[in-house]
Amino acid sequence: MRYALFLGCKIPSYAPQYETSARAVLKELGLKLASVEFNCCGYPLRDQHFHSFILAAARNLALAEAKGVPVITLCKCCLGSLKRAQSFLAQQPELLSMVRAKLALEGLDYQGATSVRHLQSVLHAEVGVEKISDLVTRSLEGIKVATMYGCHALRPSRITGFDSAFAPSLIEDLLKAVGAEPVPWKGRLKCCGGPLRERNPELSLATIMMRLKEFAASGAGVLNVDCPHTLLQVKWAHETLAVQGKQSLPGVVLYPQLLGLALGLDPGRVGLDKNSPPPRALTGDAPPPAAGEAKAMLKVVSGSCCYL
Repeated sequence: MRYALFLGCKIPSYAPQYETSARAVLKELGLKLASVEFNCCGYPLRDQHFHSFILAAARNLALAEAKGVPVITLCKCCLGSLKRAQSFLAQQPELLSMVRAKLALEGLDYQGATSVRHLQSVLHAEVGVEKISDLVTRSLEGIKVATMYGCHALRPSRITGFDSAFAPSLIEDLLKAVGAEPVPWKGRLKCCGGPLRERNPELSLATIMMRLKEFAASGAGVLNVDCPHTLLQVKWAHETLAVQGKQSLPGVVLYPQLLGLALGLDPGRVGLDKNSPPPRALTGDAPPPAAGEAKAMLKVVSGSCCYL
């Protein structure tokens, strides 16, 4: 089966290693990708102009329908956005009529026939943890991993269909499949603060700092995130702490990077060196020096924000 890979807006600009590692592991697993030129998922517009949000999301779904392929998302915000749009369109006939009329202007149509799943859901359900385990050539045994599920994948679970909002286990299953040890911790199902960043940077930074504090108490050697918003939040917090002369965490990693390593791929092929901070448990590197965005953001950092 072929899939359409939905990258969203953040990944190409801020987290290209997510795309690199995802494409690499999908190729290794024999999953083929169709070329579809998507637009924004509509998420930034949802609470500003609902019709713009729904039309943006529906256009993506219509593009996939035209190709006859299901959609794989990498960003969990994009997953939530597209799944919510499907739900709204299924429940509101007048909204569906308006959207179909707009799409018809460029020769597109939306019938609700396209499925949308996150990469991890496809790996879990379509590939399967047993097959992944069988394909592992470089077990990650001994690597303790704390994972953040991502708010928009879990809630509302009846719409996203990712996993239980209160007792998810999908990511832990995938971590065990590559030999890693999932570590329970307080921040596992909590928000990274990403949605607050443009409106309230102080609170946004304080939120991700609290997640890092909880991670530090977990005993894990690496933090696994699979949402580009969370990846950027971790980078921001890490660089802010480094400017202050404090250490943040041993490293952050995306699941397709872990899977790629377990399948025998070179760390460079999955973009492991692009993470900030790189996972030292996997690379053995020293923590990188602080630079960039953190210096510009120091004006929003107060003593009460920095919990580590």
